[in-house]
Amino acid sequence: VTGSDDHLWKMWALPVGNIIMTGEGHADWLSGCCFHPSGAQPVTWSGDTAVWVWDWSKGGCILTLGGRVHAAWDGWWYSRGGFVASASMDNTSKTWDVNSETCIYTMSGHKDPVNSIEFPLFSNAVLTSSADKT
Repeated sequence: VTGSDDHLWKMWALPVGNIIMTGEGHADWLSGCCFHPSGAQPVTWSGDTAVWVWDWSKGGCILTLGGRVHAAWDGWWYSRGGFVASASMDNTSKTWDVNSETCIYTMSGHKDPVNSIEFPLFSNAVLTSSADKT
């Protein structure tokens, strides 16, 4: 799956490279996509500040996670599902409980935008990296 400046994500079939699905709705560029561990629910993040959870079986976005003022740069699903984390240009990262649709943690401490975020496999930790070189 790829994200683009055209506000769309596209799923490509390999090895030929045919487009098999397109998702639209974000109001700005997409910086990425990450799949739920089951493979059924991708999450996308965008310059429009939103993080969207999609569901293949329902054919669209099923949840929008907001609360940001600046673009979301990166995101990640927790390895057991249920939680999504995102990194932002506002120098913070957030973790949402997808089932309750609430932000459960806002992590601050970086002095510059948070460029990437990841849940290490089968861990309760969250790793971030920032333009502040930490």
